[in-house]
Amino acid sequence: MVAEFANLRAMEKKFKEWNPKQAWLLPPCVLDFVPEGHTAHFVRDTVRQSLDLSSIFRCYQEARGQPPFHPAMMVALLLYASSQGVYSSRKIAKACEERLDFLAVTAMQKPDHHTICLFRKRHLEALSGLFVQVLKLCERAGLVRLGHVALDGSKFRANASKHKGSNYGL
Repeated sequence: MVAEFANLRAMEKKFKEWNPKQAWLLPPCVLDFVPEGHTAHFVRDTVRQSLDLSSIFRCYQEARGQPPFHPAMMVALLLYASSQGVYSSRKIAKACEERLDFLAVTAMQKPDHHTICLFRKRHLEALSGLFVQVLKLCERAGLVRLGHVALDGSKFRANASKHKGSNYGL
């Protein structure tokens, strides 16, 4: 093993420096780590520019107490998390700690799972209205087609066993 390492050193291959403790001259912007055109930027900008959040902002009248996370950031976080298939408040909080795309949405703020859960509970009705706004935006952009889906609820007797539902004769 030592001989192999010695042979590698004999080649004198230059490597890029790898120093995990290297300090940065300027603090990085999280937007530099997430590529332009990423869904995280789209969701964040859509919430900031195109959605009516007045029903959520009306709930924040009390001047006392610790300043809460910005409601638009929390809405963007919930919308982006649901677009990524992350629904649990604990998993969303963990993603805010570990994933750069979530940090791009929250501007490197890290709400805990309890805060996310309380925000969702407190604004459940307003959030359902926001999802309708998002669907209408998508329809105007030509991304989806909205229509009616009708189910009649009929019940049929059927044999759905594994052996009856397959055709082994082929």
